[in-house]
Amino acid sequence: QVQLVESGGGSVQSGGSLRLSCAVFGYIYSGYCVGWFRQAPGKEREGVANIDGDGSTRYADSVKGRFTISQDNAKNTLYLQMNSLRPEDTAMYYCASTYHYCTFTPSFFTDWGQGTQVIVSS
Repeated sequence: QVQLVESGGGSVQSGGSLRLSCAVFGYIYSGYCVGWFRQAPGKEREGVANIDGDGSTRYADSVKGRFTISQDNAKNTLYLQMNSLRPEDTAMYYCASTYHYCTFTPSFFTDWGQGTQVIVSS
């Protein structure tokens, strides 16, 4: 079983930046996928970015060019660098892992962190 712990959320003004971290505890085999999701109040959880065991990355259209997902295998940590933040990026951000397809479908992900709040003010 994999345990995921997010950190790095906070409040920032529009145009600002934040870097989220996700510490991964437990052994992850090859073929995994880890990613970031977010959920705003009253909205469904949506995929933001993910990365698979080959290092291939995927981004939601709404964050392309602004967010960057990366991982430090030595530290077992996943990152999400968020630049040019907008008020519509305000949400609870979660990291998650799966051995299923690397998609943006939340139900495909089996392990989840507790989330970290991001608030972007205009």
